[in-house]
Amino acid sequence: MDKNRLSHTTWECKYHIVFAPKFRRQIIYGNIKADVANILSTLCKRKGVEIIEAECCRDHIHMLVRIPPNISVSEFMGYLKGKSSLMIFDRHANLKYKYGNRKFWCRGYFVDTVGKNAKKIEAYIRNQLMDDQAEEQLTLKEYIDPFTGEPVIKGK
Repeated sequence: MDKNRLSHTTWECKYHIVFAPKFRRQIIYGNIKADVANILSTLCKRKGVEIIEAECCRDHIHMLVRIPPNISVSEFMGYLKGKSSLMIFDRHANLKYKYGNRKFWCRGYFVDTVGKNAKKIEAYIRNQLMDDQAEEQLTLKEYIDPFTGEPVIKGK
């Protein structure tokens, strides 16, 4: 396990962070997915935060990050969500009129310390899109019976 160093500190602080756009809008999945990823990675580099694994899902973002101990998680998330929403609305001006008042992200977020489960969490984040797509396929309603070709009657 590689350790990071500050002047008088050796540290290894990994966090699994999940946050979503306001009202769980599925806008990330569309045209701005690459731009949102670029903005988040740029802001992380500015603060000295290393992104180990990240995925922009349809309506939320998973990140496995290594945050230095001189920055609190809440301070980092306030910076990341605040600056990224301003940058997103600057680059995509049409969103201002569609969603208003420059609030792109939800107020809250989920954070968990990683500890010894780093490999499992990396694999979970890496496979998140495939799991979401498989779950969506299971919840699709069938309006025509695939075996008979007849319309499906509600309640049967």
